Amino acid sequence: MSAKILEIRWHGRGGQGVVTASQLLARSAMREGKYVQAFPEFGPERMGAPIKAYTRISDNQIKIHSGVKTPNIVIVLDPSLIGQVDIGEGLAEDGLILVNSEKDAGTVSRIAGLTGKKVLAIDASKIALETIGRNIVNTSIMGALVKVTGVVSLDALLKEIEASFGAKLNRKVIDGNLAAAKRAYEVLN
Repeated sequence: MSAKILEIRWHGRGGQGVVTASQLLARSAMREGKYVQAFPEFGPERMGAPIKAYTRISDNQIKIHSGVKTPNIVIVLDPSLIGQVDIGEGLAEDGLILVNSEKDAGTVSRIAGLTGKKVLAIDASKIALETIGRNIVNTSIMGALVKVTGVVSLDALLKEIEASFGAKLNRKVIDGNLAAAKRAYEVLN
């Protein structure tokens, strides 16, 4: 990505870990000495309602303190949002959209009206179900993001998942999330 400040917009539904993913990515980047911001956009959300979160990452201090209007990367955790939400809104010219979908990237592009945009699709739900046992895709989609962008190293992401989840989740769930991130990283070539 050619941006001085990398801006990421996350789409999902309440309860899917969108805000957690935004914060985990930011803390992973902090581990590598980068400057970061991570914040949600809240309205009258409820469990299952569409929500957004944002992450900014830079090698230099970030002096912007507003919402992300022109993201370099858009990440969609819930494929049911495709066609319901304008996921391509404001996407930078050389931007990337990473979508959790069992459909291929071309089909996602067509459904979402994203012809001409760089779209990648990964079945993060399948990976999450196989590794975590639940359709919580935030760590699997982050493994894919790290692979395709190199925004942070896989090692930094795994260390942050371990540190962040270690105090609040049992070992089996932590190991499942680590496996989800690794598997998604390996799936994308």
